[in-house]
Amino acid sequence: MNVSRRHVPVLIIGSGIAGCTAALTLADAGHEVLLINAGSQLLDGNSELAQGGIIYRADPAKNDGPGTTGTQNSDDAVALEKDILVAGHNYNYHKAVRFLCRQGPSCVDDMLIERARVPFDRNEDGSFNLTREGGHSTPRILHCRDYSGRAIMEGLTAQIMVHPRITRLHHRAAIDLLTSRHHARTSQYRYEISNRCLGAYVLNEESGEPETILADWTVLATGGVGQVFLHSTNAPGCVGTGVSMAFRAGVDLANLEFMQFHPTALYEERSNRRSLITEAMRGEGARLLNHKGQAFMQGYDPRGDLAPRDVVAQAMMDEMLHNGAPCLFLDVSGVEQDLPTRFPTVFQKCLEAGIDIRREPIPVVPAAHYFCGGVLTDERGRTSMRGLYAIGECACTGLHGANRLASTSLLEALVWGVSCGKDLNRRLKAESGLPKGLAAAIPDWLHEGDERRDDPALVAQDWTNIRNTMWNYVGISRTEARLRRAFEDMRDLVRHIHDFYKYTRISRRLVDLFHGSQTAYVIIQAAMRNRASLGCHHRVD
Repeated sequence: MNVSRRHVPVLIIGSGIAGCTAALTLADAGHEVLLINAGSQLLDGNSELAQGGIIYRADPAKNDGPGTTGTQNSDDAVALEKDILVAGHNYNYHKAVRFLCRQGPSCVDDMLIERARVPFDRNEDGSFNLTREGGHSTPRILHCRDYSGRAIMEGLTAQIMVHPRITRLHHRAAIDLLTSRHHARTSQYRYEISNRCLGAYVLNEESGEPETILADWTVLATGGVGQVFLHSTNAPGCVGTGVSMAFRAGVDLANLEFMQFHPTALYEERSNRRSLITEAMRGEGARLLNHKGQAFMQGYDPRGDLAPRDVVAQAMMDEMLHNGAPCLFLDVSGVEQDLPTRFPTVFQKCLEAGIDIRREPIPVVPAAHYFCGGVLTDERGRTSMRGLYAIGECACTGLHGANRLASTSLLEALVWGVSCGKDLNRRLKAESGLPKGLAAAIPDWLHEGDERRDDPALVAQDWTNIRNTMWNYVGISRTEARLRRAFEDMRDLVRHIHDFYKYTRISRRLVDLFHGSQTAYVIIQAAMRNRASLGCHHRVD
């Protein structure tokens, strides 16, 4: 068998909650699935970094475990819809909001509680311990202390590892989507009106060679874009891989200007990725303080410290700019629970930075956190291109609108992962795969250049330019002048990187840089087109 070229029924690119859920749903239905990721293990993405939790049922009478009801309690579903729409400035796709609110609890029951056996925190009477976060009208969030993402991923990956129908390949960085119009060597396929996704070129980091993976159906679950900003809570690989590949393939994108900045990331000068300080701390009594030790959020919004994230992040930036302070502080003395027990991840991270949160406030700054835009999809994860699905953070379902409500991201990944898997199950049974002639017409990767010029110093300098441009000009507050400057600078940089990419032998460093520059460029263009200040897209001109 030629390991550099293979043909599979379903290729899933990305191994976070969305990718793993889709893989399990499909494999349980009897289908073979190839799951690839760029890391050394399944737990290398953003999903495992999530601290707060996942939305469940708010009604205490309905939170005693699986089997109580198949869908969300109708009153709570309506209340959750309202909270999501308020946080998203009613820019949300109402159909997607309703879909999540109705399907969410049953997906949590079936996939996480029963299938993956995730040990969510419970009260002494055995009922689930629900917490509340900013923008929520009531406690409705399941959690595992402050490492909910890791607990969920451990449960899901344990099931993935033993499933006989799921093949896993690590150290595979996606380079480009394969499409019938762009890649088929036979001219006849280029005349067809419908362009079709045929899989992807991926880089095998272990061999250093690109591989051709043909697939009847391809699922993008590549995560977010936070690493194109200077300060980010995202995992290192979150450079917009899915967005970049979809853009080049001509797939519809949406809401790219809406990048959510988490208000509270630990302020320390150690790395580009900043440690997240979960919003659940403010949900349980913590307060933001300025450099004088004064609480200030009530002066910006009547919801105070529990206002939605865009409101809090913008207020924090105003406060820092007004006072010339490099950071603000989170006072956790109002949290009644034992801090090392309830928030062990935050406690340990702060302790490593020399901060004992039992005795002193936490220095915090906003950081790029969650991408509300992405590849446009419907409630089944289908994109505008035949053969291609997108789920999780790389997708734009319209759920979040102009700003994401806390703890909706894990639920969105779960619900759309299940929905995508179910839809693919139906299509795999009803539709034929790639025609043999079309599959044969796709060539293997051809190195255009064979020079090894991906000098780490040059790549690092390009990343510095990208991240500083995005942070300074396309950050929490934007103006026409800043965006135009960003566009001009990034246009020149992208042109330079494209030339560099063309004549240099492919490598992981170069693939990530190419995706990151392309993603930053399309985000800037989307921000320039939208002249209205709304939610995460905060324009001050």
